[in-house]
Amino acid sequence: MSEIKILWADDEIDLLKPHINFLNGKGYEVITATNGTDAIQLCKEERFDLIFLDENMPGLTGLETLSDIKSMEPNLPVIMITKSEEEQIMDDAIGSKITDYLIKPVNPNQILLTIKKVVDDKRLRNEKTTLDYQQEFRSISLSFNEKMDYEEWITLYKKLVFWELELQNLPEPDLNSILMSQKEEANTVFFKFIESNYQNWLRYSEENKPLLSPNLFREKVFPLINEEEPVFFILIDNLRFDQWKVIQPIVSQYFRVEKEDLYFSILPTTTQYSRNSIFSGLLPSEIQKTYPELWQDESSDEGKNLNEEKFLVDQLKRNGFDIKHSYTKITKLDKARSLIDKIPNLVNNDLNVIIYNFVDMLSHARTDMEIIKELASNEAAYRSITLSWLEHSPLLETIKRISEYNVKLIITTDHGSIRVSSPSKVIGDRNTTSNLRYKQGKQMQYDPKDVLSITNPKNSYLPQTHINSSYIFAKEDKFFVYPNNYNYYVNFYNDTFQHGGISLEEMVIPVVNLTNK
Repeated sequence: MSEIKILWADDEIDLLKPHINFLNGKGYEVITATNGTDAIQLCKEERFDLIFLDENMPGLTGLETLSDIKSMEPNLPVIMITKSEEEQIMDDAIGSKITDYLIKPVNPNQILLTIKKVVDDKRLRNEKTTLDYQQEFRSISLSFNEKMDYEEWITLYKKLVFWELELQNLPEPDLNSILMSQKEEANTVFFKFIESNYQNWLRYSEENKPLLSPNLFREKVFPLINEEEPVFFILIDNLRFDQWKVIQPIVSQYFRVEKEDLYFSILPTTTQYSRNSIFSGLLPSEIQKTYPELWQDESSDEGKNLNEEKFLVDQLKRNGFDIKHSYTKITKLDKARSLIDKIPNLVNNDLNVIIYNFVDMLSHARTDMEIIKELASNEAAYRSITLSWLEHSPLLETIKRISEYNVKLIITTDHGSIRVSSPSKVIGDRNTTSNLRYKQGKQMQYDPKDVLSITNPKNSYLPQTHINSSYIFAKEDKFFVYPNNYNYYVNFYNDTFQHGGISLEEMVIPVVNLTNK
């Protein structure tokens, strides 16, 4: 640990020599001043980690000195020391952004504790976090050798996300590298888990299977309808679990998290499949069969999510709900702002569905725009942009307005995304679909080690465009590239966030029940 330099300004500094010697013995360098003017000059000449500032000094008062110091070093921690416990002095000091205050007389251990709380706190917390992760590392690694069920996978993924958020700001890059390696290993094993279980979840009514996209309304929304409170269902497209965790504290200012669950998106993990499945309550081939005039083949130029409201209405009727409801899809800023003003009317409905497309647009923009690539260069930056967006978005204003009423709120998503970095060659004809994480086509050529191949789409409830059509889904952080202009497209798409394939980030996604505070 580099030596901590402290400035202590007090007109009775000679009386504090025992305190200063005590701190020197603990490894702290203490520079002294007997008045505010000298303290300000020292701050101009030297760098300090912390200042102890007497409130009652001749000449410039402590508060006046504080004001000048803060104008030069707004983030420098300042501890005000005062003889007075007058509330007005404390209010003025706190309003001037002091870090803490102490009442005279102070003793050396009290001073030491304050230093550790202010200056050493981050270091001590970092050391504790590092130690805790090192202890957790082994148990996480051992779990990869066990045969886990879906609930254990959810628990493991929550652990990985927790540690990713804990370690992201630590100064030791090696720990983050180790965690990223663990996540990669987790996705390798998770792929095998999906390969072994996914089709059985769809084809059989077995009890030990996760909540899947077509059952989301049945399990999470319908039980809340017809209670006294209206239900607001907000779907933020393409929201990963780690992104939810960074925006949760903002949402929690207005709503209390009642239950936080993770559910599994169906394959492909794209809007056309997973979100249509959510609103219809059906699997993709069932949607195609039930609504042949509405289902769009992927070769079509028509929008693939234009009928969600129709699907929702039919699902409500099919389950016996004749209720007042609304459906709003937000893709533009003006519509987002107009929604805020409509909230007082919407609370008269039993169910209000709101779809926000920002995060999905951010993901695609990161592929297409260099400036977004710079801003969201990795997962931590991607989360940071998501947080910044919410803090300044009409969605937060919408959530605030909703919180003024007695409601039930559900926040969820349709799928997540993964940062891809491993190209995998695929050869297909001109009708092969273009998604980077899955392909549908005839007689495709690919490396079988890189994919989950579904040669009989009916068994996985996937639409079959042609009798010989099959699907392949990318594993881990793979992305599909055609041989033509291979190097160009590898460089263009490498390190971008994509979805459609099989990974924890894409498939294991949040659904959160919230209530008014």
